[in-house]
Amino acid sequence: MHCLTTSIQYSGERLNHMRKVTLGLANSLDNYIARKDGGSDWLHWSKEVAEISENFMKTVDAILIGRKTYEVMLAFGQTSYPGAKNYVFSHSKKRAEKLKKNQPIKKSAITKKMTPAKKSSDKNVEVISGDAVEFVKKLKRKQGKGIVVFGGGELAKSLFEADLIDEVALNIHPVLLGSGIPLFHEMKKQIDLELLDSKILKGGYLVVTYRVKR
Repeated sequence: MHCLTTSIQYSGERLNHMRKVTLGLANSLDNYIARKDGGSDWLHWSKEVAEISENFMKTVDAILIGRKTYEVMLAFGQTSYPGAKNYVFSHSKKRAEKLKKNQPIKKSAITKKMTPAKKSSDKNVEVISGDAVEFVKKLKRKQGKGIVVFGGGELAKSLFEADLIDEVALNIHPVLLGSGIPLFHEMKKQIDLELLDSKILKGGYLVVTYRVKR
């Protein structure tokens, strides 16, 4: 149970002592992280996943979230992940102002079915409308625990291309969604990875951790 956490902690001892950034996501076998409308009804939660997640979250104190992912969170009534500072990224200052008040930008098929979050600011959330790459560069240099990227395919793309992501941790689900929001967006360069850990969970779910080769 502790293999994934152990590998994450060990590989974090980098010579430059910069904080490690991990892309952590659950995905389908055909590499989607959600349905086209943001639906995640196919995601599986279990005691095994809960324990792995709990152990991992002890190693981080900053969470990076893309605007679209945060929109879905708000639709489910969730304004932040507990136990860490949440940073939400938006290219638009106008959209950023709405997100600061926990107001979804627009309603989709999935958000219409959910109870929206209360329209009041969450002190655990900081909305960033500036350059995400420059912000994360500075964040990596600050003292603290690890940093994790939850959701945000476009955000992850920009951080990969800027060589700011150090590890990739995936919970691969045995399902083919056929279509949806892609796990990875098209990038300008190839990213080579080294397998650090893999664990098969009950039901055929696979948790893998890769280190970005440099």
